Amino acid sequence: MRATALKIPFEADVPTDLPADGGYALAEQINHRLRRAHQRASAIFLETIGDLQLTPTQWAALVTLHAEGALSQNQLGRLTCMDPATTQGVILRLVDRALVERHPDPHDRRRTSVRLTPAGQSLVTALMPKAQEAHARTLAPLSAEEQDAFLRLLARLM
Repeated sequence: MRATALKIPFEADVPTDLPADGGYALAEQINHRLRRAHQRASAIFLETIGDLQLTPTQWAALVTLHAEGALSQNQLGRLTCMDPATTQGVILRLVDRALVERHPDPHDRRRTSVRLTPAGQSLVTALMPKAQEAHARTLAPLSAEEQDAFLRLLARLM
């Protein structure tokens, strides 16, 4: 499936003037700026990946399963920083697309183990270069030094 053109917002689209009275300016707030940056990164990801059914959150699950192998739903959620409800929804959508499969955990029948299917493995392998391109495109407005500093600072906020 070919992705349709998405408008990717840039900081220049956001007014940054402080109110004349020195009050609260939404455009200057960290939550607003992080949300805008996330919107931009997600739009670039979707445009570059070219699969409008694959969200960045689903990609995180697929890449984690690719790197780690079979995991419990709980482990997958922890490694991808998703709450249990989101993890379950992501897994169900990936099961529907036959990219992952669920089985009772062989060591603990109360848990569900999740792993990539051969189709899921193939998709991750095929899309990895596009995901790396999306990363580069997202950071492209910054110099190499700024990119390193930005990623270090974001890690400190997490």
